[in-house]
Amino acid sequence: MATQLVNHSQKHLAVLIDADNAPAAIVEGLFEEIAKYGTASVKRIYGDWTVPQLGSWKKVLLDYSIQPIQQFAYTKGKNATDSSLIIDAMDLLYTRRFDGFCLVSSDSDFTRLATRLRDEGLTVYGFGEEKTPKPFVAACDKFIYTELLREDALLAGNEGAQAESDTGKSGAACEARKRPKAPIRFIVKILDDIADEDGWANLGTLGANITKLRPEFDPRTHGFKKLSDLIKGHPQAFELQARPAAGGTAVMYARHK
Repeated sequence: MATQLVNHSQKHLAVLIDADNAPAAIVEGLFEEIAKYGTASVKRIYGDWTVPQLGSWKKVLLDYSIQPIQQFAYTKGKNATDSSLIIDAMDLLYTRRFDGFCLVSSDSDFTRLATRLRDEGLTVYGFGEEKTPKPFVAACDKFIYTELLREDALLAGNEGAQAESDTGKSGAACEARKRPKAPIRFIVKILDDIADEDGWANLGTLGANITKLRPEFDPRTHGFKKLSDLIKGHPQAFELQARPAAGGTAVMYARHK
């Protein structure tokens, strides 16, 4: 596990936020989530800072060292913010200093940008609301719904709710939003495809293959903190096994019953 953290810390990420399509309430959870994938070397947020609608973002910019980029709306009905973000993304791409990009928006206008960045071999993490159009979600390597980040922030401030979430129950902060059922058949199909002769598959490999086909997959969407918790929560479908590995650590394996 320690090795993984070192590798992640070496990944330099550019975080580009569309202030018009992302609520400031996600900011704490957003950067906690990004820290799982690498270091936010550049943090920029785009919008027309002369309008009152972005007031909530103004309050947190200094706390999180986010650089605001001013973009006036020159023509009514046209989103100049998107163009500014895209131009900056391409400029940053050609510096060759980054391993990946975090695009924070629920706007499908960034679909082509995500595809272009991936064409260059970079990892793209998308962050947006559940209403985000499917093409943008599919264009990212990994897509995190920001409703989850807001729920995590609420649970972090409530130890009792957090204790419940560890068992797969979400607590009062999360019960307001109905949880969709976990895609068990889909997970079973992926597991069977990569399993060894005895039917076992490395849990990390299983998670990676699920994300390749469904970038938006996240156990938290279904009320579970981690993939291992989701597997444990469906004993009628799966078995879970811990195997010793080098360095005294344990590696988790799953099998379809």
